[in-house]
Amino acid sequence: MTRRAARIGLLTPVALIGGAALAVAAHRSGTAGAAGPGFWLAAFLVWLAATLAARDIAALEPRTATGRRLVRLSVPLLFGLLVLVLWEALVVGVGVPAVLMPPPSAIAARFATALPVLGADFVQTCLKSALPGYVIGSLSGLGVAILADRLPVLGRGLLPVANVASALPIVGIAPIMVMWFGFDWPSKAAVVAVMTFFPMLVQAGAGLAATGGIERDLMRTYAAGYGRTLLSLRLPMALPFLFTALKVNATLALIGAIVAEFFGTPIVGMGFRISIEAARLSLDMVWAEIALAALAGSAFYGLIALAERVATGWHPSVRTG
Repeated sequence: MTRRAARIGLLTPVALIGGAALAVAAHRSGTAGAAGPGFWLAAFLVWLAATLAARDIAALEPRTATGRRLVRLSVPLLFGLLVLVLWEALVVGVGVPAVLMPPPSAIAARFATALPVLGADFVQTCLKSALPGYVIGSLSGLGVAILADRLPVLGRGLLPVANVASALPIVGIAPIMVMWFGFDWPSKAAVVAVMTFFPMLVQAGAGLAATGGIERDLMRTYAAGYGRTLLSLRLPMALPFLFTALKVNATLALIGAIVAEFFGTPIVGMGFRISIEAARLSLDMVWAEIALAALAGSAFYGLIALAERVATGWHPSVRTG
């Protein structure tokens, strides 16, 4: 056993067990709101052990693909657990009021008790607003990029305008869309479509232009027209660019749908719930909605990344990555 493996075997349990003990100790009657120097020394030692363990784990170089994936997953998981533990210990130990910063335990408890409300908000914001807008905006951006590639005059005039329009603030677009499409999900989907249109347009245009001249000459020797060249050569070569836009849009779509709900919505949705509960000073519910949004966004991003790995496994950027 190497020194690094020995340190990992020692420091990881110390960080995990010490962190759990620290979180439990923070809730004791003599510690909550009045933690002493010993408590803060223990918190520092837990942080140090977790940091050193993560450093050593990240330096590992497993020979198998499974081992490398485990290393890539273990470091963020360890850091994530450390953040939650220190958050719990600091907030409870210092005695921060719940209206300012609730501890993770309170957020988790509220999340568990408010599952029906969170489920309805998820359906309204993610499935009814973000997902349709994401599909419409991404497909529209790809279609316009192909049209601009086919008609160079349109491309030269459209892309500069698109770069300027992509900088439009969502707080300016959302009220207009609410006036045009009403207070229900279509206006939120319209905001998401606008936000996701421009990243796809720019990335798709760059991807279509990335095909080499030798490949295009080869397709011409086969008497392939524009459509055949597009389907057989240019779109496949542009897949890394398209998936980059899809991953960027995966987060933009959820952000756009939530922010758009601040400007008018039925009495359901993540944005509606965040604004209402924040006004009531119910910060644990606000953080529960934020946690739901983070989980949904991360899961959607992960699905797109997995699809990218499957669809572009042949591409040099993936095989050498």
